[in-house]
Amino acid sequence: QLDQIIIHQQVELLEAILGTETSSKYEIKNHLGQRVYFAVEENGCFDRKLCSPFRPCTIRIADNSGREVIRVTRPLRCNSCWFPCFLQEV
Repeated sequence: QLDQIIIHQQVELLEAILGTETSSKYEIKNHLGQRVYFAVEENGCFDRKLCSPFRPCTIRIADNSGREVIRVTRPLRCNSCWFPCFLQEV
Protein backbone atom coordinates (compact mmCIF):
# COMPACT_ATOMS: atom_id res chain seq x y z
CA GLN A 1 0.00 0.00 0.00
CA LEU A 2 1.10 3.55 -0.71
CA ASP A 3 0.44 6.20 1.88
CA GLN A 4 2.71 8.74 0.18
CA ILE A 5 4.18 9.22 -3.29
CA ILE A 6 7.09 11.30 -4.51
CA ILE A 7 7.08 12.48 -8.13
CA HIS A 8 10.36 13.31 -9.89
CA GLN A 9 10.45 14.71 -13.41
CA GLN A 10 13.22 13.26 -15.53
CA VAL A 11 15.04 16.03 -17.39
CA GLU A 12 16.10 15.23 -20.94
CA LEU A 13 19.64 16.23 -21.93
CA LEU A 14 18.36 18.01 -25.06
CA GLU A 15 15.87 19.94 -22.93
CA ALA A 16 18.57 21.01 -20.46
CA ILE A 17 21.06 22.10 -23.13
CA LEU A 18 18.75 23.80 -25.63
CA GLY A 19 16.07 24.99 -23.24
CA THR A 20 13.35 23.38 -25.36
CA GLU A 21 10.56 21.46 -23.73
CA THR A 22 10.15 17.79 -24.67
CA SER A 23 7.46 15.33 -23.63
CA SER A 24 7.72 15.04 -19.87
CA LYS A 25 8.62 11.79 -18.12
CA TYR A 26 8.19 11.17 -14.41
CA GLU A 27 9.24 8.58 -11.86
CA ILE A 28 6.69 7.98 -9.13
CA LYS A 29 8.34 6.65 -5.97
CA ASN A 30 7.21 5.43 -2.58
CA HIS A 31 8.36 6.99 0.70
CA LEU A 32 11.50 4.80 0.60
CA GLY A 33 12.52 6.24 -2.78
CA GLN A 34 11.72 3.05 -4.69
CA ARG A 35 10.14 3.54 -8.12
CA VAL A 36 6.63 2.09 -8.17
CA TYR A 37 5.26 3.80 -11.30
CA PHE A 38 6.51 5.60 -14.36
CA ALA A 39 4.55 8.33 -16.17
CA VAL A 40 4.87 9.79 -19.66
CA GLU A 41 3.09 12.88 -20.90
CA GLU A 42 2.05 12.68 -24.54
CA ASN A 43 1.40 15.83 -26.53
CA GLY A 44 2.65 17.57 -29.63
CA CYS A 45 5.56 19.98 -29.97
CA PHE A 46 3.15 22.61 -31.32
CA ASP A 47 0.98 22.28 -28.23
CA ARG A 48 3.97 22.54 -25.86
CA LYS A 49 5.31 25.68 -27.56
CA LEU A 50 2.12 27.58 -28.32
CA CYS A 51 -0.32 26.57 -25.57
CA SER A 52 2.07 25.54 -22.82
CA PRO A 53 -0.01 25.97 -19.64
CA PHE A 54 -3.31 25.15 -21.42
CA ARG A 55 -2.04 22.39 -23.70
CA PRO A 56 -4.00 19.20 -24.16
CA CYS A 57 -2.20 16.05 -23.11
CA THR A 58 -2.49 12.43 -22.12
CA ILE A 59 -0.47 11.10 -19.21
CA ARG A 60 0.04 7.35 -19.14
CA ILE A 61 1.07 5.86 -15.81
CA ALA A 62 2.57 2.36 -15.87
CA ASP A 63 3.78 0.00 -13.19
CA ASN A 64 7.33 -1.38 -13.13
CA SER A 65 6.40 -4.20 -15.50
CA GLY A 66 5.20 -1.66 -18.09
CA ARG A 67 1.46 -2.28 -17.71
CA GLU A 68 -0.62 0.88 -17.95
CA VAL A 69 -2.54 1.35 -14.70
CA ILE A 70 -3.87 4.89 -15.12
CA ARG A 71 -4.51 7.15 -18.09
CA VAL A 72 -5.20 10.84 -17.47
CA THR A 73 -6.53 12.90 -20.37
CA ARG A 74 -6.65 16.68 -20.33
CA PRO A 75 -8.41 18.25 -23.32
CA LEU A 76 -7.70 21.74 -24.61
CA ARG A 77 -10.11 23.89 -22.65
CA CYS A 78 -10.02 27.27 -24.31
CA ASN A 79 -11.18 28.86 -27.54
CA SER A 80 -7.73 30.31 -28.04
CA CYS A 81 -4.50 29.72 -26.18
CA TRP A 82 -4.16 33.49 -25.71
CA PHE A 83 -7.67 34.02 -24.31
CA PRO A 84 -8.65 31.09 -22.08
CA CYS A 85 -12.31 30.96 -21.22
CA PHE A 86 -12.78 27.54 -19.58
CA LEU A 87 -11.34 26.03 -16.40
CA GLN A 88 -9.01 23.09 -16.91
CA GLU A 89 -10.30 19.58 -16.38
CA VAL A 90 -8.76 16.09 -16.39
